[in-house]
Amino acid sequence: MIPVPLLVCVMGGWCAVYLTDTLLKSSVKHRIRYESWLAGRGLMLSPFHVRWQTTMFNRLFAYCARINPRAQYLWFNSGLVFGVVAMVGSVVLLIRTLQQTLAQMTSDNPRMGNQQTLQVVVPGINLPTSQLAYFFMALLLSGVIHELGHAVAALREQVRVNGFGIFVFVVYPGAFVDLFTTHLNIISPVQQLRIFCAGVWHNFVLCLAALAFLFLLPIFLFPVYSTGGGALVSEVVQGAAADGPRGLSVGDIVVGLEDCPVKGVEDWSSCLSHLSHSPQTGYCVPSSSLQPSWAHGRAFKRLDGTFDCCSNNSLTDLCFSYMKPQGKNSKEREYACMPVRKMVTGTQVCRTAEDCTAHTEVASICVTPSLENQTRFIRVTHPPNTHMLFVGYPPHLQYAVSLTNFVPRFSFLHLDLPVFLETFCKYVVSLSGALAVVNSVPCFALDGQWMLNALLEATLVTVVTDRQRRELIGFFLLLAGSALLAANVALGLWMVTAR
Repeated sequence: MIPVPLLVCVMGGWCAVYLTDTLLKSSVKHRIRYESWLAGRGLMLSPFHVRWQTTMFNRLFAYCARINPRAQYLWFNSGLVFGVVAMVGSVVLLIRTLQQTLAQMTSDNPRMGNQQTLQVVVPGINLPTSQLAYFFMALLLSGVIHELGHAVAALREQVRVNGFGIFVFVVYPGAFVDLFTTHLNIISPVQQLRIFCAGVWHNFVLCLAALAFLFLLPIFLFPVYSTGGGALVSEVVQGAAADGPRGLSVGDIVVGLEDCPVKGVEDWSSCLSHLSHSPQTGYCVPSSSLQPSWAHGRAFKRLDGTFDCCSNNSLTDLCFSYMKPQGKNSKEREYACMPVRKMVTGTQVCRTAEDCTAHTEVASICVTPSLENQTRFIRVTHPPNTHMLFVGYPPHLQYAVSLTNFVPRFSFLHLDLPVFLETFCKYVVSLSGALAVVNSVPCFALDGQWMLNALLEATLVTVVTDRQRRELIGFFLLLAGSALLAANVALGLWMVTAR
């Protein structure tokens, strides 16, 4: 659920702003001066909404509109084609998302929600509060680039831009451009379509640019950060499975999980997934090291059918099973409670007894930790430190640490810079792509409304000559698109909050 302190801060802040605004506007002494101050700075206040508008960027927009007119003509025509395709594609995507949501509502499989392309984002529920800054910065950048596209396209089509602004609604930031409506209404439908499609087109381009930057980030940071030498630990959750004096620490470089090499974060995740779905690995230990005194009584069966032989809940001992050394054809297993770190440090992994005899001349036995189902024993290699020994459910180890592919070449470099760039780019890709899709939907109050109206005027004027009929067709299409988007948002919110 949404964190109560965050909700209290947001509500308290807006109440204070609105109360101050109301008091100043109702004051006979300060009202005129206060309203003049707001107007002079382009500020507008209303409940849970603050808006700032300025003309200071109009010259910049005009300069951008004059750069290489022919190239810009091709650029915005490409945006027109993309906008029309995106309008159809967004409807198909919303229909598919709605089907997936309905299927998830009737299914008991929690993983189906992760397969959806579009998901409703609620801060504090499916968006970690620790990443709200990334979310709002990426959302603001996506909104500014979106409106920049509208402004430059409008000036190219001889439509005046009255101003550019930024707003905050509750906690969500955004941007807007104020276009001169009279100019906008007298240009042709194709010109209008170029202007209306420019926003989603620039969001799509921003998404591709952020994706390319994310892909090329190792090259950009190569002079100061290296990659491919392991996964660098950037954060360890306090009290989690990897925390402790013999656990992982910030700055450690993980290079292996058992016999699975780790060259980066992707290898870390794939190795853990492989180990969690594979049988427990064993370890080759010399036969002479098996001391009978380590077997504390007979092994007893757990409720899940597995065996345990350490009844003292020791933090240093672990129950191992192995085949009896006498007789190669023996099928009888022995169980012994052994000091785990002494037994597995520096030993080779094995799957069968033959793996041990093939790689060493010393008589060795393959011993396997006897653990509960889905529980695994994993050695984490992070030199120059000794192995970190983990016993538990492998996904718990994955959630216990945050890692990065980038290892600083110099000690003064910050570990979090690549993490910041990676995370920010991922949010820009997600949010800018989502804005391109959502704004393309033929829905009231979105760009899709004006895109659809301009498209109908440009294509149906010879087929449906009556303007009122064309408007009626557009109205019903907008109504259907609005209902589709509303259904996705409503059901998405219910899935996120109710379940």
